[in-house]
Amino acid sequence: MRVLSWNVNGLRAAVRKGFLQWLETTDADVVAVQETRALHEQLPPEVLAPKGWHFVMTPAERKGYSGVGLFSRHPIDGVETSLGVDAFDREGRVQIVTTGGLVVANVYFPHGAGKNRDNSRIPFKLKFYRALRAQLETLRSGPEPVLVVGDYNTSHRMIDLERPRQNTKTSGFTPRERRALTEWFSAGWVDTFRQVHPRKKGAYTWWPTRSQCRERNIGWRIDYVLANPSAAERLVDAYIWPHVMGSDHCPLGVDLDAATSPA
Repeated sequence: MRVLSWNVNGLRAAVRKGFLQWLETTDADVVAVQETRALHEQLPPEVLAPKGWHFVMTPAERKGYSGVGLFSRHPIDGVETSLGVDAFDREGRVQIVTTGGLVVANVYFPHGAGKNRDNSRIPFKLKFYRALRAQLETLRSGPEPVLVVGDYNTSHRMIDLERPRQNTKTSGFTPRERRALTEWFSAGWVDTFRQVHPRKKGAYTWWPTRSQCRERNIGWRIDYVLANPSAAERLVDAYIWPHVMGSDHCPLGVDLDAATSPA
Protein backbone atom coordinates (compact mmCIF):
# COMPACT_ATOMS: atom_id res chain seq x y z
CA MET A 1 0.00 0.00 0.00
CA ARG A 2 1.53 3.28 -1.12
CA VAL A 3 0.78 6.54 0.72
CA LEU A 4 2.12 9.83 -0.63
CA SER A 5 2.11 13.35 0.78
CA TRP A 6 2.75 16.63 -1.02
CA ASN A 7 2.43 20.30 -0.16
CA VAL A 8 1.21 21.42 -3.58
CA ASN A 9 1.39 25.18 -2.85
CA GLY A 10 -2.09 25.74 -4.30
CA LEU A 11 -4.14 22.87 -5.72
CA ARG A 12 -5.54 24.91 -8.61
CA ALA A 13 -2.01 25.90 -9.66
CA ALA A 14 -0.86 22.31 -9.29
CA VAL A 15 -3.65 21.09 -11.54
CA ARG A 16 -2.58 23.57 -14.22
CA LYS A 17 0.94 22.15 -13.93
CA GLY A 18 -0.21 18.55 -14.48
CA PHE A 19 -1.11 17.32 -11.00
CA LEU A 20 -3.92 15.03 -12.17
CA GLN A 21 -1.67 13.40 -14.75
CA TRP A 22 1.00 12.90 -12.08
CA LEU A 23 -1.61 11.39 -9.75
CA GLU A 24 -2.28 8.61 -12.23
CA THR A 25 1.41 7.70 -12.54
CA THR A 26 2.12 7.26 -8.83
CA ASP A 27 0.69 3.76 -8.23
CA ALA A 28 -0.53 5.24 -4.96
CA ASP A 29 -3.45 4.11 -2.83
CA VAL A 30 -3.58 7.41 -0.93
CA VAL A 31 -2.31 10.88 -1.87
CA ALA A 32 -2.57 13.58 0.78
CA VAL A 33 -2.06 17.20 -0.25
CA GLN A 34 -1.52 20.30 1.85
CA GLU A 35 -1.78 24.04 1.27
CA THR A 36 -4.62 23.50 -1.20
CA ARG A 37 -5.71 27.17 -0.89
CA ALA A 38 -9.08 26.54 -2.52
CA LEU A 39 -12.77 26.25 -1.71
CA HIS A 40 -14.89 23.44 -3.13
CA GLU A 41 -16.67 25.79 -5.51
CA GLN A 42 -13.34 26.91 -6.97
CA LEU A 43 -12.37 23.43 -8.15
CA PRO A 44 -13.56 21.69 -11.33
CA PRO A 45 -15.33 18.29 -11.27
CA GLU A 46 -12.23 16.44 -12.47
CA VAL A 47 -10.49 17.48 -9.23
CA LEU A 48 -13.41 16.99 -6.86
CA ALA A 49 -14.28 13.58 -8.32
CA PRO A 50 -11.38 12.21 -10.41
CA LYS A 51 -12.08 8.87 -12.02
CA GLY A 52 -11.00 6.01 -9.82
CA TRP A 53 -10.48 8.15 -6.73
CA HIS A 54 -12.41 9.25 -3.66
CA PHE A 55 -11.58 12.79 -2.56
CA VAL A 56 -12.20 14.79 0.59
CA MET A 57 -11.08 18.37 1.12
CA THR A 58 -10.93 20.52 4.24
CA PRO A 59 -10.59 24.20 3.32
CA ALA A 60 -9.79 27.14 5.54
CA GLU A 61 -12.45 29.75 6.21
CA ARG A 62 -10.11 32.38 4.81
CA LYS A 63 -10.12 32.36 1.04
CA GLY A 64 -6.86 31.37 -0.67
CA TYR A 65 -5.25 30.13 2.54
CA SER A 66 -4.10 26.82 4.00
CA GLY A 67 -6.35 23.77 3.48
CA VAL A 68 -5.78 20.03 3.07
CA GLY A 69 -7.19 17.33 0.81
CA LEU A 70 -6.91 13.58 0.43
CA PHE A 71 -7.34 11.29 -2.58
CA SER A 72 -7.88 7.57 -1.96
CA ARG A 73 -8.38 4.58 -4.22
CA HIS A 74 -10.39 3.02 -1.40
CA PRO A 75 -13.74 4.18 -0.01
CA ILE A 76 -13.42 6.75 2.73
CA ASP A 77 -14.97 5.39 5.90
CA GLY A 78 -14.65 8.43 8.13
CA VAL A 79 -13.25 11.96 8.34
CA GLU A 80 -12.53 14.08 11.40
CA THR A 81 -11.49 17.70 10.86
CA SER A 82 -11.68 19.36 14.27
CA LEU A 83 -9.15 19.69 17.07
CA GLY A 84 -11.79 21.37 19.18
CA VAL A 85 -10.01 24.73 19.06
CA ASP A 86 -11.66 27.34 16.84
CA ALA A 87 -8.40 29.13 16.08
CA PHE A 88 -6.99 25.90 14.63
CA ASP A 89 -10.16 24.61 13.00
CA ARG A 90 -10.80 27.83 11.09
CA GLU A 91 -7.52 27.36 9.23
CA GLY A 92 -8.44 23.99 7.71
CA ARG A 93 -5.22 22.26 8.70
CA VAL A 94 -6.31 18.78 9.75
CA GLN A 95 -8.23 15.83 8.37
CA ILE A 96 -8.06 12.43 10.04
CA VAL A 97 -9.25 9.99 7.41
CA THR A 98 -10.01 6.28 7.68
CA THR A 99 -9.54 4.50 4.36
CA GLY A 100 -8.21 1.18 3.08
CA GLY A 101 -7.66 -0.27 6.54
CA LEU A 102 -5.50 2.69 7.50
CA VAL A 103 -5.90 5.95 9.40
CA VAL A 104 -4.18 8.90 7.74
CA ALA A 105 -3.93 12.22 9.57
CA ASN A 106 -3.26 14.72 6.79
CA VAL A 107 -1.89 17.89 8.36
CA TYR A 108 -0.59 21.29 7.34
CA PHE A 109 1.22 22.47 10.47
CA PRO A 110 1.41 26.24 11.01
CA HIS A 111 4.51 28.24 10.20
CA GLY A 112 5.94 30.16 13.11
CA ALA A 113 7.42 33.16 11.32
CA GLY A 114 4.51 35.60 11.60
CA LYS A 115 3.67 38.39 9.18
CA ASN A 116 6.90 40.27 9.85
CA ARG A 117 9.19 37.22 9.97
CA ASP A 118 9.56 37.86 13.70
CA ASN A 119 8.77 34.32 14.92
CA SER A 120 5.66 35.73 16.57
CA ARG A 121 3.51 32.76 15.57
CA ILE A 122 5.71 30.10 17.14
CA PRO A 123 3.54 29.90 20.32
CA PHE A 124 0.46 29.25 18.14
CA LYS A 125 2.40 26.61 16.23
CA LEU A 126 3.56 24.84 19.40
CA LYS A 127 0.02 24.77 20.81
CA PHE A 128 -1.12 23.20 17.53
CA TYR A 129 1.58 20.52 17.81
CA ARG A 130 0.46 19.64 21.33
CA ALA A 131 -3.28 19.69 20.55
CA LEU A 132 -2.90 17.38 17.57
CA ARG A 133 -0.62 14.96 19.42
CA ALA A 134 -3.10 14.79 22.29
CA GLN A 135 -5.97 14.11 19.89
CA LEU A 136 -4.04 11.27 18.22
CA GLU A 137 -2.77 9.65 21.42
CA THR A 138 -5.41 6.93 21.57
CA LEU A 139 -4.86 6.08 17.90
CA ARG A 140 -1.08 6.05 18.39
CA SER A 141 -1.24 3.29 20.96
CA GLY A 142 -4.02 1.31 19.29
CA PRO A 143 -3.92 -1.66 16.93
CA GLU A 144 -4.86 0.26 13.77
CA PRO A 145 -1.98 1.44 11.55
CA VAL A 146 -1.86 5.25 11.67
CA LEU A 147 0.21 7.67 9.59
CA VAL A 148 0.55 11.40 10.29
CA VAL A 149 1.57 12.95 6.99
CA GLY A 150 2.14 16.48 5.83
CA ASP A 151 4.12 19.68 6.04
CA TYR A 152 5.33 19.95 9.64
CA ASN A 153 7.17 23.22 8.93
CA THR A 154 10.08 22.07 11.12
CA SER A 155 13.41 20.42 10.42
CA HIS A 156 14.30 18.16 13.31
CA ARG A 157 18.06 17.57 13.17
CA MET A 158 21.07 19.27 11.65
CA ILE A 159 21.14 16.61 8.94
CA ASP A 160 17.65 17.74 7.87
CA LEU A 161 18.62 21.07 6.33
CA GLU A 162 21.53 22.31 4.29
CA ARG A 163 22.54 25.25 6.47
CA PRO A 164 21.61 24.44 10.07
CA ARG A 165 24.00 26.79 11.88
CA GLN A 166 22.74 29.81 9.96
CA ASN A 167 19.10 29.00 10.79
CA THR A 168 18.95 28.38 14.54
CA LYS A 169 16.94 31.59 14.96
CA THR A 170 14.77 30.98 11.89
CA SER A 171 11.27 29.58 12.35
CA GLY A 172 11.41 25.94 11.41
CA PHE A 173 14.69 25.27 13.17
CA THR A 174 14.54 27.08 16.48
CA PRO A 175 15.28 24.94 19.55
CA ARG A 176 11.71 25.07 20.86
CA GLU A 177 10.22 24.00 17.53
CA ARG A 178 12.68 21.14 17.27
CA ARG A 179 11.81 20.09 20.84
CA ALA A 180 8.13 20.03 19.89
CA LEU A 181 8.92 17.51 17.17
CA THR A 182 11.15 15.53 19.53
CA GLU A 183 8.13 15.16 21.82
CA TRP A 184 6.33 13.27 19.03
CA PHE A 185 9.20 10.83 18.65
CA SER A 186 9.56 10.43 22.42
CA ALA A 187 5.86 9.55 22.57
CA GLY A 188 6.38 6.66 20.15
CA TRP A 189 5.82 8.11 16.69
CA VAL A 190 8.35 6.91 14.11
CA ASP A 191 9.98 9.11 11.46
CA THR A 192 9.61 6.67 8.57
CA PHE A 193 12.23 8.27 6.34
CA ARG A 194 14.88 8.15 9.06
CA GLN A 195 13.83 4.61 9.91
CA VAL A 196 14.84 3.59 6.38
CA HIS A 197 17.59 6.17 5.74
CA PRO A 198 19.06 7.02 9.18
CA ARG A 199 22.12 8.92 7.94
CA LYS A 200 21.16 10.07 4.46
CA LYS A 201 22.24 13.66 3.80
CA GLY A 202 20.86 16.11 1.25
CA ALA A 203 17.36 14.64 1.44
CA TYR A 204 15.08 17.66 1.44
CA THR A 205 11.40 18.28 0.74
CA TRP A 206 11.30 22.09 0.47
CA TRP A 207 13.57 24.69 -1.09
CA PRO A 208 13.44 28.50 -0.96
CA THR A 209 12.46 29.92 -4.32
CA ARG A 210 15.36 32.37 -4.42
CA SER A 211 18.93 32.00 -5.68
CA GLN A 212 18.37 28.67 -7.47
CA CYS A 213 18.17 26.90 -4.12
CA ARG A 214 16.42 23.88 -5.57
CA GLU A 215 18.93 23.48 -8.36
CA ARG A 216 21.73 23.75 -5.77
CA ASN A 217 19.85 21.53 -3.30
CA ILE A 218 19.92 24.12 -0.53
CA GLY A 219 16.82 22.85 1.17
CA TRP A 220 15.04 21.67 4.28
CA ARG A 221 13.31 18.41 5.19
CA ILE A 222 10.13 19.76 6.75
CA ASP A 223 7.61 17.25 5.38
CA TYR A 224 7.24 13.90 7.13
CA VAL A 225 5.35 10.65 7.29
CA LEU A 226 5.19 9.61 10.94
CA ALA A 227 3.92 6.16 11.85
CA ASN A 228 2.48 4.69 15.00
CA PRO A 229 4.06 1.37 16.09
CA SER A 230 1.39 -0.65 14.28
CA ALA A 231 2.14 1.09 10.96
CA ALA A 232 5.90 1.18 11.54
CA GLU A 233 6.10 -2.60 11.79
CA ARG A 234 4.52 -2.79 8.31
CA LEU A 235 6.96 -0.30 6.78
CA VAL A 236 8.59 -1.58 3.58
CA ASP A 237 10.11 1.63 2.18
CA ALA A 238 10.18 5.41 2.65
CA TYR A 239 11.33 7.93 0.07
CA ILE A 240 11.41 11.51 -1.15
CA TRP A 241 10.84 12.44 -4.82
CA PRO A 242 12.77 15.69 -5.44
CA HIS A 243 12.53 15.18 -9.21
CA VAL A 244 8.78 15.90 -9.14
CA MET A 245 8.24 19.58 -9.89
CA GLY A 246 5.21 21.85 -9.62
CA SER A 247 5.61 23.22 -6.09
CA ASP A 248 8.32 24.56 -3.80
CA HIS A 249 7.90 21.23 -1.98
CA CYS A 250 8.25 17.76 -3.45
CA PRO A 251 6.26 14.58 -2.74
CA LEU A 252 7.34 12.01 -0.20
CA GLY A 253 5.85 8.72 0.84
CA VAL A 254 5.91 5.22 2.23
CA ASP A 255 5.11 1.72 1.10
CA LEU A 256 3.45 -0.53 3.65
CA ASP A 257 3.06 -4.28 3.39
CA ALA A 258 -0.16 -5.87 2.17
CA ALA A 259 -1.40 -6.56 5.70
CA THR A 260 -2.45 -2.90 5.81
CA SER A 261 -4.70 -3.13 2.76
CA PRO A 262 -8.30 -4.28 2.97
CA ALA A 263 -9.02 -7.87 1.93
